[in-house]
Amino acid sequence: MGFVPKKVQWVGSSKEDLSAFPRDAKQDAGHQLHRVELGLDPDDWKPVKEVGKGVREICVSADSGEYRAMYTTSVGDAVYVLHVFQKKTRRTSKPDIGLAKHRLKELLEQLRQARRNRDKSAGMDNAC
Repeated sequence: MGFVPKKVQWVGSSKEDLSAFPRDAKQDAGHQLHRVELGLDPDDWKPVKEVGKGVREICVSADSGEYRAMYTTSVGDAVYVLHVFQKKTRRTSKPDIGLAKHRLKELLEQLRQARRNRDKSAGMDNAC
């Protein structure tokens, strides 16, 4: 079987936050996320180890400023967008790191719970 692109899954308000970006930043961020869906690296990214293993930050430079999208592909079978925001200082702010960390923790718990429920259902299907 050939390559199957990963779908983007939005965590928290990340989709609405991206929608609020200026047009040029929104288009570039969308293009970069599409590259990730296809299994490619974004043009400009860096790991964000403070948030968690496998979390990356897409860097978008637009006329209106600097924008970021934090995501992970290392869990589940999707591109999970944890947090998007306009970067206003040289270093990523603690609240932005904290929010992405919190959303990753919630996502991991939801995936664990879904797996448990699936396992329970499979066990019931095999019962006599």
